[in-house]
Amino acid sequence: MTFAEKVKVAIVGYRGMVGSVLVNRMLEEDDFALVDAKFFSTSTHGTPAPKVGKYDLGLIGDANSVTELSKYDIIITCQGGDYTNAMHPQLRAAGWNGYWIDAASALRMKDNVSLILDPINKDQLKAALEAGQKDFAGANCTVSLMLIGLGGLFSKGLVENVIVSSYQAASGAGAANMRELIEQFGALHSHVEAELADKSKTMLDVAAKVQEKLSTDLPAPYFGAPLAASLIPWIDAKHDHGFTKEEWKGHAETNKILGFADNTIKVDSTCVRVGVLRSHSQSITLKLKENLSVEQIEQLIAEHNKWAYVVPNEKEQTLARLTPTAVSGTLNIAVGRVRKLSLGDEYVSIFTVGDQLLWGAAEPLRRMLRLVVGAPLDY
Repeated sequence: MTFAEKVKVAIVGYRGMVGSVLVNRMLEEDDFALVDAKFFSTSTHGTPAPKVGKYDLGLIGDANSVTELSKYDIIITCQGGDYTNAMHPQLRAAGWNGYWIDAASALRMKDNVSLILDPINKDQLKAALEAGQKDFAGANCTVSLMLIGLGGLFSKGLVENVIVSSYQAASGAGAANMRELIEQFGALHSHVEAELADKSKTMLDVAAKVQEKLSTDLPAPYFGAPLAASLIPWIDAKHDHGFTKEEWKGHAETNKILGFADNTIKVDSTCVRVGVLRSHSQSITLKLKENLSVEQIEQLIAEHNKWAYVVPNEKEQTLARLTPTAVSGTLNIAVGRVRKLSLGDEYVSIFTVGDQLLWGAAEPLRRMLRLVVGAPLDY
C-alpha cells in the first residue's frame, strides 16, 4: 500500500498477553520505525504511555472514542471479541475507512475478512489488499500452528483429511488462567509438603492427599475445574454436533486460510486444556492423497518455511526438542514423531509444538501490518 506520509497506527489492548507479545516483537523487528504508533486503552487513557525502546508514544488514547480512533490509518486490536463487536461497527458507520487488524475471533468468518497467516496465504492477503479489503483477523492459534508446521504438505495439496488432538496451554486462556494454574501447583505442593518430606509415606499416600485437594477445595474460578495434575477436555462454548467452538474452528478456519470451500479438507478436532503454561501441542493424523515416504514428508515440511523444523523420531531428540519447554518464547514450530500408521500407506501421524502467543496470535498481526505498509517480510 502507498501512504502520503508516515502511516498512523493505533494499538489497542497493548497490555494484555497477546498485546504485550506483539509490542515486544514489533520492537525486536524495529516495526515502530515504519509507523507513527499510539497506544490506546479502555481504562488508562490520558496517562503517559510506557516508553518502547527509543520510542516515546506520548499519551495513551481513548480506545472507546470513535472520534479519536478515526484519525488513524490502521487499528491493531488485541482487546478481545467484545471490544471488536462494540467498536468495529461504530467506526465503519462513522465513515472510517482504515485497516482493521484483529486478534479476536469476532470477525473471522465474515466474507469480507481475510484470515492472516502470510507464510501460508500471502498471495490471498496481497490480492485482498489490492482489491481494497480493509478488515483482517488473526486465525485460531492451533490452526495457525498446524498450517505453518505442516505447510509443506498443505501447500502441495497433499492433505485429504485431518484428525487432530490439541493439548493447549493455560496461556491460551489468558494471564489470569496462567496465574491460576501456578497457584494450583503451589497449593497442591503445600498440601503434601510434609508427606513428601516423610520417607515413611508411600506415593499412594501422597497421591491420595493430592486427589483429596483436587476433589474438594482447589480454587478454579477461571478454568472452572482444577488444571494442575489434571486436564480439561473442553475449550470454548458448545457448538453443533457435539463439537466445541474451538473444535469447529479447526475445520472452518483451515479451509478459509487455504482459500477452499468449507468441506474441501475435513478437519476433526478434540481440544484439551493441559497443565502447561505456554505453547500448544498437537497430535495430528493425516490422510494424504499420495503414498509418500517418511523421508519425503519430512523434507517437504523442512523446506517450506524457516520456522518449521523436523525433530528426528528418536527418544533423546524428542525429549530435548519436541516439547513446550523447547519452543516457548520462540517462533520455532517443532514437528516430530513422523511415522506411517497401520491404517494404510496414506495415513501419517505427526506431533507438533508451537508457541501460540507468537505464531498463534501476535506474529501474524505484526506481519500483516508490514504487508499493509509495504514493508519487506522474511520467509
